[in-house]
Amino acid sequence: MSIDTVNLGRIDLNLLVHLDALLTERSVTRAAARVGIGQSAMSHNLGRLRELFGDELLTRQAEGMRLTPRAVTLLEPLRTTLAQVGALVSRDQAFDPATAVRTFRFGLPDSMEVLIMPTLLARMREVAPGIHLRLYNFDPSRLLDDVDADEMDLAIGYDEAFQQGQFHHKRHKLFTETYLCMFNAEKTGIAPPISLDDYVRLPHVLTSLRPGRSVRGSVDEALDELGLRRSVALTTPRFLTVPFLVARAPVVVTMQARLARLFAAQFGLSLSPLPVELREVTVSLLWHASYDQNPAHMWLRELVTQLAADL
Repeated sequence: MSIDTVNLGRIDLNLLVHLDALLTERSVTRAAARVGIGQSAMSHNLGRLRELFGDELLTRQAEGMRLTPRAVTLLEPLRTTLAQVGALVSRDQAFDPATAVRTFRFGLPDSMEVLIMPTLLARMREVAPGIHLRLYNFDPSRLLDDVDADEMDLAIGYDEAFQQGQFHHKRHKLFTETYLCMFNAEKTGIAPPISLDDYVRLPHVLTSLRPGRSVRGSVDEALDELGLRRSVALTTPRFLTVPFLVARAPVVVTMQARLARLFAAQFGLSLSPLPVELREVTVSLLWHASYDQNPAHMWLRELVTQLAADL
């Protein structure tokens, strides 16, 4: 594809930096402060951008400035383009983890925090002592928006949380996961392997990150095919509470196998294959395309991938 050098020569590339600030802040005042220029200069640049794109870009509403439909379509291509330009002109693309000082932000459920973060933290202290890891709660309903808003660098989770991702949401498979039943043999009065009758008879603990009053899991769908239903005694979004619950009550939980083995060993709980068939789930790493070629980001993604493979 040929490049129109005549038209490009008419464009001040700094305007694109200012456009990014305007679309992000949705305020002339805040955008000016973000890039370190005066408010009047930013207002002038907004006028130039409106002329360049033939669109208002930002319109004033009662609740503040709102992006036009055209501006919304510019958000992601603009961020990606600026990141690529920054990589192109950067004089120092090398990344040395031994001397780097920076923060990486992860969004992940507590199940992945338990499985991956202890090993990752230990490895970081060995090879990258200046790097700080900041962990955020995993909210599937906001995850992609948070990645787009540059609120986090990486997300780790089950693929179902990433299904609405777009072309700029990059994804890498870490591992697949099967399921096991976990219960207190003494409290429930049963021994592994659990039968289908006992599985349906016992009340269940359900872990789910989905919002809403009525939550159904893959277990319910599998039981539906058999014409059966289970009773759910408690639903929680926090995997870490599950072994405490199961240890004290005559209940059963269906849990990802790696986490179930870890909890069973720590709490003296029993494990059993499921009496129903569930499909495997995939755990993946997610990031924004803007960081695809960033050396530090590439190093961290490779490290997480290696550590996950060892699980």
